[in-house]
Amino acid sequence: MGQLFNRVSRKVRDNLEANVLYLSDGKTSVFFISCDLALLENDFITEVSAEIEKVTSVPADAIIIGCTHTHAGPYTTALLPDVPGDDAYLQKLKTNLVEACQEALQKSAPGILSAAAGKAQIGYNRRLCWADGTHSMYGDSRRPDFTGLEGPDDSQQIVLAAYDKEGKCQAIMHNNSCHATSVESADFVSADFPGAARYYLRQALGRDIPVLYLQGASGDTSPWDMLHPEKRVPGSQRCQEIGLLLAGTTLHLLKTAQQFSEGFLSCLKEELKVKIRLPTAQELEKARETVKQGEKQAGRWNYVLAWSVLALYEKFHQNPEEVLPVHAIRIGPVAVVTNPCELFCHFGLEIKRRSPAQLTMVAQLVNGFSGYCPTIPGIIGGGYSGMTILWTRLEPYAGYMLVETSARLLHQLWKK
Repeated sequence: MGQLFNRVSRKVRDNLEANVLYLSDGKTSVFFISCDLALLENDFITEVSAEIEKVTSVPADAIIIGCTHTHAGPYTTALLPDVPGDDAYLQKLKTNLVEACQEALQKSAPGILSAAAGKAQIGYNRRLCWADGTHSMYGDSRRPDFTGLEGPDDSQQIVLAAYDKEGKCQAIMHNNSCHATSVESADFVSADFPGAARYYLRQALGRDIPVLYLQGASGDTSPWDMLHPEKRVPGSQRCQEIGLLLAGTTLHLLKTAQQFSEGFLSCLKEELKVKIRLPTAQELEKARETVKQGEKQAGRWNYVLAWSVLALYEKFHQNPEEVLPVHAIRIGPVAVVTNPCELFCHFGLEIKRRSPAQLTMVAQLVNGFSGYCPTIPGIIGGGYSGMTILWTRLEPYAGYMLVETSARLLHQLWKK
């Protein structure tokens, strides 16, 4: 999953996992599930959440299913014109997720939580601006017409850890912001740097505990420093670098984390309705001409993007609206707020700025997939992840509406 060409795996470099954390204060219960996948569609989330609720009695609205966004995992939805979705895999995944939640519930026991925040620079803004007013995702910043990066990045790392009564670590949930694309063009299966971090944490702790990585607002970030292209290293090396940095920062934070055994556990969900940004008549006509030329003449990149413009119109023109599930969870002094987008980093920083919580995890690609959610400068600048295509389809104000909704829900939780 990921990239615009048909990729086939030749081997498994490292395993993909689904890690589960179950929390309950006796009144409210929540499942956090972190999947080593690029994305999961809304319909699948609805189905599996209903099944988990049936066998565990945890409400579907309190089941948080997120994706780390590795680009080296199974193809979970049809986003290319010539590759169908893998329904057999999804059916197997559904069974595995239900069983994992049952196991987490059965193994649950009284314990203590701890939380802390620090910094680990793993992601960099990948949207470059040019003198003619256009923007692009990636590019050579050494060009004379380079005029700066479009947006920020976010190096904050937050850790939530669960311990049993004897003080033994039972699970870790950590959060940072960087597209999991170190090995995005590879011909093997890999959990990318979230998997590498999990491996190093387990090595250090000596146990195969659940390690959940919540992917922060990273729609416009990548593992590569655009301002220093001369420092780029091979993808597999970068994967290990980030894995070590994530794991090391998490281990350091665990030493100074604030412990809490009592406090509020509560969860709110709101379905935010946003409009779809449909292609213009001119964009549709150009797309039709490109598709008519065929892939060989137009080139793979142009052909797939043109197909996606037509697919966007076909899917949404009769009902140009989408519902974004937004969750806000309070875990003592820690807030977790989620969205189903590839959210541009600016919005994640705004949510944190407006949060009343001591620590706020922003998690994207949770409980569905609604594509890139760019800023207005990103839409004006255009380029991939700013242009109007099937997976960049939300109205220009969608990200700002997500910030408003997230902030309101968080304040509602803290005022309770």
